Amino acid sequence: MSDRRDFLKKAGLFGLAGITSKLVSNEQINTLENFGQEIMPVNTFTLPPLPYAYNAMEPFIDAQTMEIHYTKHHQTYVNKLNEAAATIKIDFSVDDATKCKSIDASTPAVIRNNLGGHYNHSLFWTMLKPNAEAKPNLPKGKLGEMITKNFKSFEDFKKEFTEKATKNFGSGWCWLIEQDKNLLITTTPNQDNPLMKVAEHQGKILMGLDVWEHAYYLKYQNKRPDYIANWWNLANWDKAEELYTQK
Repeated sequence: MSDRRDFLKKAGLFGLAGITSKLVSNEQINTLENFGQEIMPVNTFTLPPLPYAYNAMEPFIDAQTMEIHYTKHHQTYVNKLNEAAATIKIDFSVDDATKCKSIDASTPAVIRNNLGGHYNHSLFWTMLKPNAEAKPNLPKGKLGEMITKNFKSFEDFKKEFTEKATKNFGSGWCWLIEQDKNLLITTTPNQDNPLMKVAEHQGKILMGLDVWEHAYYLKYQNKRPDYIANWWNLANWDKAEELYTQK
């Protein structure tokens, strides 16, 4: 509220109305604030709404980890991006996926790291699906068929994905991507992703797993294999199917 009022004062909207803040009714202030919101710059990054409660992924990911991961780590990427945008030109006419595709070795690290962090996490939240009872969680539809075709079976796919996610050195991500009409499991360091030109393997992202310690250390300490084993209960294959069939 105070930020919007400061903006209105700086923009001279009260003066334009021929009035001062002391003589403005609450209704008039609300009207001016709404007008101010409409004309305020939209070239900013924002934290997307989390599509479920913090405890929705229990018992596999605890509520405290989810809350800190979302409100602290992801929010930090957003904040640093907006700080960088004040001095570094960013093309806000395209979506964040397209922004990621433009990242190459010459991109400033502050953009590469924080745009990757923001995009990766925005996608990651949608790739989790509550499953408290640990019901069988398998890919279906066209993606399920392609996984069987490319990896012989879901169990073989799961084994390879688990191994690569576990062995990914340091912080980073493990991905299932579509590349040249085939499926590939790949990893990226830090907050890179397969959309970026700097990635060893590029392609359409279908599923991603955050293997930074901030994603699991409160519950699993340093036991990344346990975190990965439990994550399989939460993998949102409906979302993966949606991404796979998307043109």
